Amino acid sequence: MGGGVPGDGAATGFSGRDEIRLTGVTRHYGTVVAVERVDLVVPRGRRVAVVGPSGCGKSTLLGLICGLDEPDEGTVDVLGATDPAGRLDRCAWMPQRDLLLPWRSALANAAVPLENQGISRRAARAAVRPLFERFGLAGFEDHRPRQLSGGMRQRVAFLRTFVAGKEVLLLDEPFGALDAITRAAAQEWLRAALDAEPRTVVLVTHDVEEALLLGHEVVVLTGRPGRVTSRHAVDLPAVATRRELLAAPEFVGLRDQVLTALERHARAAPAEG
Repeated sequence: MGGGVPGDGAATGFSGRDEIRLTGVTRHYGTVVAVERVDLVVPRGRRVAVVGPSGCGKSTLLGLICGLDEPDEGTVDVLGATDPAGRLDRCAWMPQRDLLLPWRSALANAAVPLENQGISRRAARAAVRPLFERFGLAGFEDHRPRQLSGGMRQRVAFLRTFVAGKEVLLLDEPFGALDAITRAAAQEWLRAALDAEPRTVVLVTHDVEEALLLGHEVVVLTGRPGRVTSRHAVDLPAVATRRELLAAPEFVGLRDQVLTALERHARAAPAEG
């Protein structure tokens, strides 16, 4: 997938650090400590998947990275920006729910970020239309969200996130609402899409296999308050299919390492985080 989208973040040339860096980050809400003393580095162009038990602050980290939240202690640096507005300017967030506007077509939904940048409706849709074939959506441009399958809706949501032109993609359980078969297909498709059009990615997921399939590194958090307990580099063989990869000894061994780390440090938490 090539560029060519107005506002393409890959060409912005942000100055400063070539990484996302969280240093000693703590965030609490009243008496609840969501994350504590988190140190995390995501090199530019790399993908880090964050896993941990429910309520450990995974989504809190995404809010801190993109500038929608601020740490009580520590610092957050996103490609040289430490202020909330600067961090937000570099980040696009894709939540678990696709949040497509039901009255808009798939094409019109995907064009929303460009319209928000001041591009006319006609020009925004003309810029997005050629991407529908690349994203496996050709022929569905005029469909309303209710006419699309769950997997297709998530593709439209990812295309909308992509055309925002941001350097950093924050993916918050993007396939959590899909059935197992659709989720597997979506994971395989997204992995290929990100390989072809690299971005700096932080993925939050409860699914260890998803973390290993999509991440270059997997970071494990403890139960609340979330702390980084282990990091696992993902170095897997090149195989033809997803099924072959899941059966590869290297994948099985790494999955067991991550699961062991989760089981060792998980604690029950009263709410999602």
